[in-house]
Amino acid sequence: MPKSKRSKLVTLTKTQKKGREGKELLFNQIREALEVYKYVWVFDIANMRNSFLKDVRRDWTGSRLLFGRTKVMAKALGLTQDDEVRNNLSKLSKYVRGAVGLLLTSEDPETVETYFSDFAKSDFPRAGQIASVSFTVPSGIIYSRAGQIPVEDDIPLPHSLESTLRVQLGVPTSLKNGKIVIENDFEVCKEGDVLDAKQTRLLKLFGIACAEFRVRLVAYWADGIVHELDTTNSDEEIAYGSDGVE
Repeated sequence: MPKSKRSKLVTLTKTQKKGREGKELLFNQIREALEVYKYVWVFDIANMRNSFLKDVRRDWTGSRLLFGRTKVMAKALGLTQDDEVRNNLSKLSKYVRGAVGLLLTSEDPETVETYFSDFAKSDFPRAGQIASVSFTVPSGIIYSRAGQIPVEDDIPLPHSLESTLRVQLGVPTSLKNGKIVIENDFEVCKEGDVLDAKQTRLLKLFGIACAEFRVRLVAYWADGIVHELDTTNSDEEIAYGSDGVE
């Protein structure tokens, strides 16, 4: 009779009590979900926003989305055939690296792929992110959308923002007849720039929501087979509180 792959004792790395409890909770949540759901997906997230992630959780209330330490998640899936709880599930653990999470569901793969290919939300970028657009404030009177829409459909920025633009954000502005003006075009960012805090404030001021929240499916396990979709995931871990558990 083959050895059972269920209910095996797995030792987690020693750590302080609170951190250890969080790891054990995450480990146990994954192991319990593996007994319930037919499919296990690995995914990563571009431009993480908790508010948008809540929308995903709401849409997948009959499934489990789990995040945390990648080493713990990989160990819960099984690193070898000896410690996996489902056949060949350990082959999925190699994709659990970087900023990834797990989706455990019984929804068929076509439903999962269709949902996430269509799910995208725009938001303002944050410092440290890569600019996805180039943006320049045109010379003359500064309008609220800075040239993104026709002038006749726009309004000038309030004069009270002039000192903020000039002193805090480094835009060489002046006041003329109660209007904020600049003598020359002012480049805020180029596509591909690593954005700093001033650049992100200017993009938000002018309504440039150029960060796109997306969930990218990397690979999934089904009936003992691992299917690879996309492996170009990030090398940074997602931060979700002290223990990283949902």
